[in-house]
Amino acid sequence: MYNFLSAFVICGIVVILGEAISNLTKAWVPSVFASACILLVGYWTVLPYDLVKDSYLIPFGATIAIYLLIVHMGTVISLQTLIEQWKTVVICLVGLAGMTAAVLLICPMLMDWSMVVAGLPPLTGGIVAATIMQQAATEAGFTTAAVFAISMYCIQGFAGYPLTAICMKYEGKRLLAEYRSGQRVSTSEMDAIRNVTALPKDTSNGVLALPESWNSPVMTLTKLALVGWLSAMVGGWTGISGAVWALVFGVIFCSLGFLETDALHRCNSFNILMFALTMFVFDGLKDCTPQMLESILVPMVEMIVVGVAGMAVLAWVVAKVLKQSFALSFANCLTALYGFPFNAIITEATCKAMAKTKEENDFLMSKMFPSMIVGGFVTVTITSVIIAGFFVNLF
Repeated sequence: MYNFLSAFVICGIVVILGEAISNLTKAWVPSVFASACILLVGYWTVLPYDLVKDSYLIPFGATIAIYLLIVHMGTVISLQTLIEQWKTVVICLVGLAGMTAAVLLICPMLMDWSMVVAGLPPLTGGIVAATIMQQAATEAGFTTAAVFAISMYCIQGFAGYPLTAICMKYEGKRLLAEYRSGQRVSTSEMDAIRNVTALPKDTSNGVLALPESWNSPVMTLTKLALVGWLSAMVGGWTGISGAVWALVFGVIFCSLGFLETDALHRCNSFNILMFALTMFVFDGLKDCTPQMLESILVPMVEMIVVGVAGMAVLAWVVAKVLKQSFALSFANCLTALYGFPFNAIITEATCKAMAKTKEENDFLMSKMFPSMIVGGFVTVTITSVIIAGFFVNLF
């Protein structure tokens, strides 16, 4: 009864259960963490060791999916929004610099170097960074470090969620005091909420754009793969990870019209690619024994504490220099620990809970939502991929 189809079904059920737990807890328990726990216990008890391989989501998730997804990221980054929110961009970059510096200075004294290298990029971002480091650690023969990278990705949100909630509530209380004293929401601030979630402008008239009738789903996938292929080749020539070039070329070729904005969603392929990539990452859990999990738990907590402390220090400094609220600045940086859509969920939930009227809710959203979304773009979508691209060479 067990074959590639039943293996695929089991993988799907694992992800569905994780999403259900996340929904029931209003995202306080991340779906990736819940799914990872289910899969880990399953590997220790009833699930086959080669479950993901048997489902044929490998090597698809480990090869094609990751490059197509990174190139796709470049087609959803609005450069205009990043420019408008330049202070948020600077704060997040400096915050990540503080996290990186603190981990590199302190953590080598607390744990093996391979775990520092494998764990830091996922701590600064999301699933793509975790995948890059897991692959690199596995190829270098560091099995424990590979599991460490996955575990860091799955658990870091538990530090990010409560800290962000505290910062957002503090900032919301301050803003409401200002609003209730007579301040109002400007039209430009309300426009910022709409603009920050908008996709890059349509580039169908770009110099490399094809006629709309040619842009079938297969054509879109082929163009994404072509850019990914170019990225891999340039990565080989330069020594800089192809993943970094994939992100850069995604932005460039989208601006030239060769790639459509939000490419994978346009051809209805985003979710299956994310599913394949997610299960490829989770596949590394099959090598995690209870003893290994026990051995990496303390280093994982140490790295999160050290990294977040370093982030907080530099976020405070740059917030003072740019005359921004530290609470909101730190919350922007903390998006590195969970990314989208959780940054949007936490912000919307906080504003709704604190506001007494629709006008107050709109005011809070106008002040906090744009920078939180941009923070997720800068940390998870952009910077973490670049950091992982450099760290793969440090094993």
